[in-house]
Amino acid sequence: MKSPLLYTFGYEGLDIDRFVSRLVAIKIDRVADVRELPLSRKRGFSKKAFAEALNTAGIAYTHIPALGCPKTIRDRYRADNNWYIYTKAFNAHLASQSPAVSELAKASRAMTTCLVCFEADFNYCHRSFVARAVTKAGGPATAHITPTAVIADAPLLAAA
Repeated sequence: MKSPLLYTFGYEGLDIDRFVSRLVAIKIDRVADVRELPLSRKRGFSKKAFAEALNTAGIAYTHIPALGCPKTIRDRYRADNNWYIYTKAFNAHLASQSPAVSELAKASRAMTTCLVCFEADFNYCHRSFVARAVTKAGGPATAHITPTAVIADAPLLAAA
């Protein structure tokens, strides 16, 4: 049996119905919410309402705060807008979360899982780093969901 993909999807710019419909169309079994704090100003995306909308659609919900981006890192990025510093800081945090990464790798082999966060552009969201860490820990290959496509993960390589 072929291993499922591990997906990522950001809800920025989408309402809850369109977001959930997209997940259903791709046959997602479980959402892993990788926001440190699952709160949102967007209606339907705070933890309780989000879990209810997903469950109504037959999608399981789990929140994994250990794989969210810590507030100190988010605040620094808001202040300096330096993606390199953000990436370095988040990856250092992620390296200290190996139990959560390993558990997610194991779980994502059993059920088609989608990592969810706010940011629409997976190239500039911590969920892509989380997904790559999960794949490296033995989880499925990663693909990113957009409103109109599914894109295989292809991390940028640093120039020599």
